[in-house]
Amino acid sequence: MANIKSQKKRIITSEAARVANKSKKSRIATEIRKFREAIKANELSQAEEILKNVFSLIDRARLDNVYHINTASRKKANLARELNNAKNSAK
Repeated sequence: MANIKSQKKRIITSEAARVANKSKKSRIATEIRKFREAIKANELSQAEEILKNVFSLIDRARLDNVYHINTASRKKANLARELNNAKNSAK
């Protein structure tokens, strides 16, 4: 445990931030899992709706500094690629 008063405060605030960030990341992971399940079930219209929601969650997490901007962009690009590949294979 820290001896300096400001460090004690910092430990408390960083723990609160860690819990909040974990919650946001968990929500995003759950939505991504739903998106991938929709693709596996070949429900592409439902997957598109879920993807919009996932993009929104990722963008909000980026604004809250949960994700670095490049990480958020990479996640969105990979998910969009998955949807495009599923659409192309369905044709």
